[in-house]
Amino acid sequence: MADAGLRYAYYADDFTGATDTLATLAQAGLRTMLFLGVPDAQERAAAGPLDALGIAGIARSLPPHEMRDELAPVARFFATLPAPLLHYKCCSTFDSAPDVGNLALAAALLRPLASNRLVPILGGQPSLGRYCAFGQLFAAAGQGGEVVRIDRHPTMSTHPVTPMQEADLRRHLAAQGWPGLGLVDWRALEQDDAALDRAVDAAQAAGDGGALFDVLTDAHLRRIGAVLWRRAGTARLLALGASSVAQALCAHWQEQGVFRARPEAAAPPARGPVLLLVGSLSPVTARQLQEGASHYQVMAIDPALLLGDARAMERWTRECAGALNAGRPVLAHTVRAVAGDTTAREVAQLCGRLLAGVLALAPAVRRVGIAGGDSSSHAVRALGLWGLSPLGALAPGVPLVRAHAREARLDGLELMLKGGQMGPVDLFTRLLA
Repeated sequence: MADAGLRYAYYADDFTGATDTLATLAQAGLRTMLFLGVPDAQERAAAGPLDALGIAGIARSLPPHEMRDELAPVARFFATLPAPLLHYKCCSTFDSAPDVGNLALAAALLRPLASNRLVPILGGQPSLGRYCAFGQLFAAAGQGGEVVRIDRHPTMSTHPVTPMQEADLRRHLAAQGWPGLGLVDWRALEQDDAALDRAVDAAQAAGDGGALFDVLTDAHLRRIGAVLWRRAGTARLLALGASSVAQALCAHWQEQGVFRARPEAAAPPARGPVLLLVGSLSPVTARQLQEGASHYQVMAIDPALLLGDARAMERWTRECAGALNAGRPVLAHTVRAVAGDTTAREVAQLCGRLLAGVLALAPAVRRVGIAGGDSSSHAVRALGLWGLSPLGALAPGVPLVRAHAREARLDGLELMLKGGQMGPVDLFTRLLA
């Protein structure tokens, strides 16, 4: 049976985070594939034997009733898998709200799949400048920037859809319907195994089994990985958190000699013209756009205009494809809409239609970058791909991946999917190298 060796299965609530987890697993030496929906028998056979698999989704941008529709087929699929550990992968900044991307609801929908009472929640990812101490989440303001409490973060505290106004993750999740969470604070992670187990048991007993783990260092992740895998061995476990869940497990497996880490592969050189679609309005992405603009033909996207005029959409698509067919790299970016003209979801869906339209007219394009979590999710979903596999790294948290598709012109397409907070200032230039 192809799934016999499967250890780990995850659903990621947006595509950018999904590719980060994919890269984490691959670099740790696991056979892995990221599916862009519940795979059918042909797709699973094409992926071959796997140690870990993921499903990239869009739950982070959905209201509760649509989250239920999104996660129902995922839950049915996961129920058929032998993996002892399931992971609901959220953003490392935990940006979510009761009415959009509700994490408590997501856990409740998947929890019946796991017989283990413990539901670990990992609150930090040091590799991306995310830290959790005494239940409070902190994040760096850009790569290498000042680390601030998440409710004081210059971007996340003012996020246009899910502003983070509470740093205590237990309070944040309680507001979404998950009260009474226990805490395994960082001091327990620096004690011996027996003391750590007692702390986990106490945190689990504090409420309904949900336990938030502080994370400040890679050493903390190794200790957590050992706890998670040991407990998953007694009863199937559901975990919630960023790619740090995968990092924790991989660190433990490598310590046990189960897998051997692979050297990080550099991204291969670009072949042909590159299309970069920027839907993010974060300050980090704005700096990257300013730094890289001189290397591209820059084209502005006015969402309100294109959504309201089909002819304008067609003209823009043909102009963009024309530049690419002439061999010029194109950077297409959305302009900030007037309040009330468009919603963030409409802009993300527009990016999907634009990407599909341009690629249909510009077959020479073999590399595409998309900046923005929701933009990436909706844009890639619009292409009808079935899977993604790792190619190499452009920067920490920003992998380059290979698309798998039944349509020949899309199979092998190289994709960079970047969250708003991710990457160095020269990232868009690196995409062209």
